[in-house]
Amino acid sequence: MRLSFLGTGSTSAPPLYGCACEICVEARSNPQTRRRPASALIEAGETRLLIDAGLMDLAKCFSAGDFPTILLTHFHPDHVQGLFHLRWGLGRQIPVYCPPDSEGCADLYKNPGLLEFKPVRIFDPFPLGPMTVTPMPLIHSKITLGYCIESGDSRIAYLTDTAWLPRNTEEFLRDWQPSALVIDCSLPPQITPPKNHNDVTLTLAVIAAVQPQRAWLTHIGHELDAWLKANGHALPPRVFVARDGEFIHDPLNILAE
Repeated sequence: MRLSFLGTGSTSAPPLYGCACEICVEARSNPQTRRRPASALIEAGETRLLIDAGLMDLAKCFSAGDFPTILLTHFHPDHVQGLFHLRWGLGRQIPVYCPPDSEGCADLYKNPGLLEFKPVRIFDPFPLGPMTVTPMPLIHSKITLGYCIESGDSRIAYLTDTAWLPRNTEEFLRDWQPSALVIDCSLPPQITPPKNHNDVTLTLAVIAAVQPQRAWLTHIGHELDAWLKANGHALPPRVFVARDGEFIHDPLNILAE
């Protein structure tokens, strides 16, 4: 399997509107330091899975009739806003596997157009081409799922948005043993543990509990980028900061496009 980071940013990703911090100023002049909404493309054989749909140019990224199957973690706008541009298009339906959240986002769920929403059940695996996908509950302000994706000897877990993990998800991941873990790390270390997103402290605790072969941080905001610039050396071995345009091959290595 191959996972491509299409976006690695949170809602406070650089460049943040109106912010004059060093990170945001640099991002305005250097596209390589910008972060788009967190999303990823996973490929195995001829099968492609798009995790989350917050990118506003999805119609340009993927041609009509060749759109990948979508896995939605949840229905917050920064994870589904790109679908509003797709749903009234023409062509065959686009499968969208999603949490059982009938409230959706605005009228997206009730008026899907081209989108074929398929609610999934936690810990109930289903096949997509050569891949097997297992949804898991996460801890967030809206019903949110992480996904374990397996093909052959490759095992990738994608967990965003979350603050720590429910016990049953932690236990599942510890037994499942992902080779690659992609995990929410939105904030620098906080004095008070955050409620909806991991800070560095929570993220590293999750990684220590799950023990993946390697882990990548995503859903990153400008404050965390500033902290990483000063303290990135403090991250443990085999923990990497994801960047837009990078990709993971499993069996594991990381390359930059």
